[in-house]
Amino acid sequence: MSSPDPATETAPSAPLLPDYLQRTYSWAYLDRRTLPWLDRHLVVNAILWGNAGRLMRAACAEFTPGQRVLQAACVYGRFSPMLARRVGPQGALDVVDVAELQLANARRKLAGFPQAGVRRADLCQPLHTHYDGVCAFFLLHEVPAHQRRLIVDNLLAAVAPGGKAVFVDYHRPRRWHPLRPVMHWVFRLLEPYAPSLLATPIASLSPQAAAFDWQATTLFGGLYQHVVAVRRPQRPKD
Repeated sequence: MSSPDPATETAPSAPLLPDYLQRTYSWAYLDRRTLPWLDRHLVVNAILWGNAGRLMRAACAEFTPGQRVLQAACVYGRFSPMLARRVGPQGALDVVDVAELQLANARRKLAGFPQAGVRRADLCQPLHTHYDGVCAFFLLHEVPAHQRRLIVDNLLAAVAPGGKAVFVDYHRPRRWHPLRPVMHWVFRLLEPYAPSLLATPIASLSPQAAAFDWQATTLFGGLYQHVVAVRRPQRPKD
């Protein structure tokens, strides 16, 4: 039997854009016309009701200089440079996203950080890499429930023993919150997958959660959640 002709072999195909991304969030993440506006810190801070800096700093503070950290999906605003500065020149930041437009924008913002790398991958697929930490900053509310479970499972699988996963996202605001009715309409009109996350503990989304110690806090009247999962170290074999 003859060996295959290298010239006829096909290279691995790039991950396809998810249907839900093209159908629901094309205007936000796939449109070159809106990207320069949405990527401004003032816009990001307005969307998060003045809490952008607070939430970003809290997420970055979970990691330490010298660590290897995965940022799950690109983030508008200053988050990626903040996280790159946090891990420092002795650390490494790996930013992963499925949309090339977002990756190009992240590369631009991280051009001055040699410790940061940006690559295309589908987080619904296993990552086959281990990190000291992974961070999903306002990602989970933007994906349907099935894909959300896959993403959380894959992110937890990528955490090395003793490492941590950090999830910052929306949460169900308290009944007295003055923005509760406003956010109801925001979710209904712009964030159709968010309601299924609001009252669902992130720890319940993956069977791997049992290998982690979980701590969840809410902020700004319950509208946001900051969840940290630390993988317990492996026990030495007898």
